Amino acid sequence: MILDKQDLEASDRKWRLNLINSISGIKPANLIGTKSKDNKSNLGIFSSVVHLGSSPAQLGFVMRPQTEKLSDTYKNIQETTYYTINHIEHSFIKNAHYTSAKLSKEQSEFDAMNLQEEFNNNFFAPFVKRSLVKIGMKLVEEILLPNQCIFIVGSIELIILPNHSINDLGQLDLDKLKGIGISGLNSYYKLKKIGSFPYVRENELPEFK
Repeated sequence: MILDKQDLEASDRKWRLNLINSISGIKPANLIGTKSKDNKSNLGIFSSVVHLGSSPAQLGFVMRPQTEKLSDTYKNIQETTYYTINHIEHSFIKNAHYTSAKLSKEQSEFDAMNLQEEFNNNFFAPFVKRSLVKIGMKLVEEILLPNQCIFIVGSIELIILPNHSINDLGQLDLDKLKGIGISGLNSYYKLKKIGSFPYVRENELPEFK
């Protein structure tokens, strides 16, 4: 199959949405937790978290356009500057998926999807208790993208994870952590480690067959 831009534009909207959302491959699966200034917690699933740099330690993620109505996640981050990123693992995929539902501000996704919140080290925003990897974030900058989506840049303020999940080099073993990935909007995959290679230097290139 070969599809050019005209083919894509002429295709069924839902078909095109599913294709383009899955064409980039497996994406990270995370729950982003926030809390409003009046202490109402919010939780939503995101598949757009990306590494930006390690010094300073920063992550970014993409939010949909906020042109009609501000989402609770976006509004809470704007007002408080704090949020959490929580890895999703096998045991609560279904609970996590349904946090994408549009609930009223008065109803917390933590309660509706039976995902208990917890607070650590006096961090303002709530973490997901069942998540094995929890990251406390603070807003650095928001960037308006050409499609009106918003790219949120945040600094890592706190990391909570099991001791056994990290090796002497500081690398996480996502296989041990029962991590999962997302393809498209609603297909989930297990993560399994299949290899590890050294840092690449030009004078150490192997022979390829």
